[in-house]
Amino acid sequence: MATYNRASKFLSSSADGASGAFTASSGEGPNGGVRKLRRARRATAIGTAMIVIGALAPTAAPAAIGLPVEGSAATLAVTSSSCSLSGATGSSSTSIYNVTATPNDAIDDTQNIQGRINAAGAAGGGVVKIPAGTFLINGKLLMMSNVKLEGVGPATVLKAGPSFTSNTGPAGGYPLVTTGGADNTTLSNFTADQSGDTLNGNVPGRLNEYVIDVRDSINSLVQGVHTRNPFTYSIAFVGGTKWCVKDSDTQSATNGKYVELDGIHAMNTSVGDIVGNVVDQRIGTDGDDGIAVHTYGDEDVHDIRIANNNVRGGRHGAGIDLAGGSGTVYNINLTGNTVWGSPRGLHDAYYDGTKQIHHIQIVGNIFRDNDIKTLGGAVDFERPVTYVTMTDNTACNSGDYRLPAGTGNVNAGNTQTSTC
Repeated sequence: MATYNRASKFLSSSADGASGAFTASSGEGPNGGVRKLRRARRATAIGTAMIVIGALAPTAAPAAIGLPVEGSAATLAVTSSSCSLSGATGSSSTSIYNVTATPNDAIDDTQNIQGRINAAGAAGGGVVKIPAGTFLINGKLLMMSNVKLEGVGPATVLKAGPSFTSNTGPAGGYPLVTTGGADNTTLSNFTADQSGDTLNGNVPGRLNEYVIDVRDSINSLVQGVHTRNPFTYSIAFVGGTKWCVKDSDTQSATNGKYVELDGIHAMNTSVGDIVGNVVDQRIGTDGDDGIAVHTYGDEDVHDIRIANNNVRGGRHGAGIDLAGGSGTVYNINLTGNTVWGSPRGLHDAYYDGTKQIHHIQIVGNIFRDNDIKTLGGAVDFERPVTYVTMTDNTACNSGDYRLPAGTGNVNAGNTQTSTC
């Protein structure tokens, strides 16, 4: 993350019943922070805009599950390849709603797929099944509560069409799929291609919403989703709580078109798992952080498990970035990850304030072949932090570990070699 002008803002939106176009106004709170909103939603199928959003009272996040609390030095026991911290299960609905659009043609499939999502939501939930093939999306797909959107694997492709940037989502950006406040949702087994290689994605609001945009939602599961050709963050969790992204992959392959292309991004959210994913933001030259955990305004991000991921950060960022500000980053567990080929492995950053990053566990990770070969190439905390446990990590051809002295900090059992 090179500069801090990119934070997502919630926007209040209305749908024009004649044109289906969104009109948006800034929803930035009085303290400059992103507002966590639960949203009352009314779906329509007019044009490419499908909802009206109203702000409701914030919903308190549930208590953290299994992580050390502030002021504690307890160790988190993690279970690999599962959503063991959040317990996120997504939709449990089983009724099938088949998408009937014809793939691999030049016809916009937004309304066909959205119609199935709306029908499932109106019935209290369901599984919207999309067959193999490429489906053009010129609008924005909006999930409904208790709905699962499921393809057959990478061969199911939701691809931004030629008019994709002519309209925006409910928060003023360009998501292929957004939860927009829906609870108990699952996105699984498809490719999301934002067509940033062929479209001009340098448009207003580019960083307001993301390719896969999980926003203000509870109990969200993203599994087996593959993002391609992004012009914004690939998979993002904004607000909300109890979420998991697993067995998915992101790629950034463009050259000289964009900046700030993070892979998996968690902002102002809590109680989540990022587990078993493959993140590669350095196929091209435009990529930024592989995984970013990040506050905006005075809200915190906390209780997140990052485990068993394979991560290459882009040339503009790090493999994994913990970014604090006026809000606090705390109770983050990083275990069993391989971070490679990045400018640096794990890094801290501050953008709009000086609140501390604290209660971080970095245990049993591998940092290899990263660019910086000296101080901080593997792990680099440049500013004061507290209650950071950094143990039993391996660095090869990646420099060493920088952890300033601080209350509760532990730096033990880490190894460093010049070759891998």
